[in-house]
Amino acid sequence: MIGFILLLVVVGCVTGITTVVFGFGGGFVTVPAVYAAVEATSGADAMHTAIATSTAIMVVNASWATIASARLGQLRREYLWPITAFIAMGAALGAFAANWAPELLLHILFVAYIAITLVDSVVRKGFLGGSGDEVAEKPLSTTTSTLGGVGIGAVAAFLGIGGSVLTVPLLRRRGVSMAGATAMANPLSLPVAIAGTAVYALATPAAPHPGQIGYVSLIAAAALLGGSLPTIPVAKRLLAGRIPDRAHAVAYLILLGIILIAMIATMVA
Repeated sequence: MIGFILLLVVVGCVTGITTVVFGFGGGFVTVPAVYAAVEATSGADAMHTAIATSTAIMVVNASWATIASARLGQLRREYLWPITAFIAMGAALGAFAANWAPELLLHILFVAYIAITLVDSVVRKGFLGGSGDEVAEKPLSTTTSTLGGVGIGAVAAFLGIGGSVLTVPLLRRRGVSMAGATAMANPLSLPVAIAGTAVYALATPAAPHPGQIGYVSLIAAAALLGGSLPTIPVAKRLLAGRIPDRAHAVAYLILLGIILIAMIATMVA
């Protein structure tokens, strides 16, 4: 157990870096780690616990990173409102639906979504090519802000991914630079994290375990935050805005690829 706690602290440090660099307040990084830890210990409701704990982590990490980005002037209202309100609506629906979904279904959909995102980002124009300086920025349409926002919130909360993997490509295709898109991914992830955490915390697992509120593992959350919170300000100071745009986009996809391999490995193990 101690070994897994130490592993989660290390993963928390990685999460702090990805929160700043990629807008992942938890999600793709923490879900595989928490899933492996729960599966190796209690084993019950591992995927539900991983997703629920991920959303709880995102509340803190995304808030911390949002404050830092606001101080640096990286947040832009036209890309944050009103889509944030509609993301919150979708997140409540997605989290509620996930409570009733079978463990295997959540695992398969998690893997499938990463794979689809990778292929889409490589094949479709807009993600890898051009930064905000080279491509004219476009505002979000009304349909994207409303129906798109509900869809983003629902999928993100259902899979515990926070929304950054949906909002970063969206903003990239609107001509926003990677630095800007990843900075705004954190406040856009907050409604998913808050709504999801509330639903998962109030859920009643079939086999409740010590140290949990609903599906949220307080032990795993404390270990992850112990690593991420000190890392976020350091990463913000050293890395924010200093990575070339195309290299930033490629690194984003490489990270998704690594997580895809990790989740496939846990599914077939």
